[in-house]
Amino acid sequence: MSISVLGGGAFGTALAIALSGQRPVTLWARDPADMQINRENKTRLPNCRFPDALTVTGDLAQALAAQTILLALPMQQLRGFIKTHAYMLAGKSLIACCKGIELSTGAGPVQIIAQEVPDAHAAILTGPSFAVDIARGLPTALTLAVADEVVAKALQAQLTTPALRLYRTKDTVGAELGGALKNVVAIACGTAMGAGMGESARAALMTRGYAEMQRMAAYRGADPDTLAGLSGFGDLTLTCTSEGSRNYRLGLSLGRGEVFDAGTTVEGAATAQAVAQVARQAGLDMPITMAVAGLLDKSLDVKAAVHSLLTRPLKEE
Repeated sequence: MSISVLGGGAFGTALAIALSGQRPVTLWARDPADMQINRENKTRLPNCRFPDALTVTGDLAQALAAQTILLALPMQQLRGFIKTHAYMLAGKSLIACCKGIELSTGAGPVQIIAQEVPDAHAAILTGPSFAVDIARGLPTALTLAVADEVVAKALQAQLTTPALRLYRTKDTVGAELGGALKNVVAIACGTAMGAGMGESARAALMTRGYAEMQRMAAYRGADPDTLAGLSGFGDLTLTCTSEGSRNYRLGLSLGRGEVFDAGTTVEGAATAQAVAQVARQAGLDMPITMAVAGLLDKSLDVKAAVHSLLTRPLKEE
């Protein structure tokens, strides 16, 4: 089956590079001219050359002719894109490669695909990964979540490469939430490190943040074991400990009182607001998420956020 990757950002480019090492792949970007000429994405993923089997195009119809389509688009733009082009996406395997929760509805990417293109095979590819590692062929393991076992096995075989190993699960909700919620915790951890609170504070935030991830997953009906896998614990570990994570870097800037680059897409920012809304409505105890949402909407400063966490009633773990 033919493969297209939609989205010329770092992650979409990296996936296209990795997958085209074994088969023809089409990468669609809104402004592909530089990539077509230079055979690399100098802006988003420099020094990672395109294989000969990778075709870069700005022709969306050409890209949508593929049967397997990876959607490496910003989370908050996903629904609008799919809705606009639903007639061209019908019946295909659509794999979300974004991590987040839709701010306006609280829906995850698989749910959005299913709502807008009901006859498509909706899936999500998520887990601990940096684009540069994937593009350079460094060993990476990801979760592929698809409800249909037959489709899952076919996609797993199609998208696995010698360096990119995919594990499958039917729990699309758990995979969605793991990838989305860890970004919120990463912002919290970055804030703590940026403010000079130390490694012990980061470890506490990761641990208690993971507990919040489990609460939301249970509320949404996910399997708790999914959160213990690559799409949950694995991604949490990577994102909360490396400046390669945009969410972590946003937190660093908050903790240091610095201005963050407004042109950088940080999925965790909108996700924190969306999850905070869900938590309030459902009565879920998610204090770290609430603190991050407060930092981002400027209703809290770092000192007040820390105070809100440290003065909570004492409890059993």
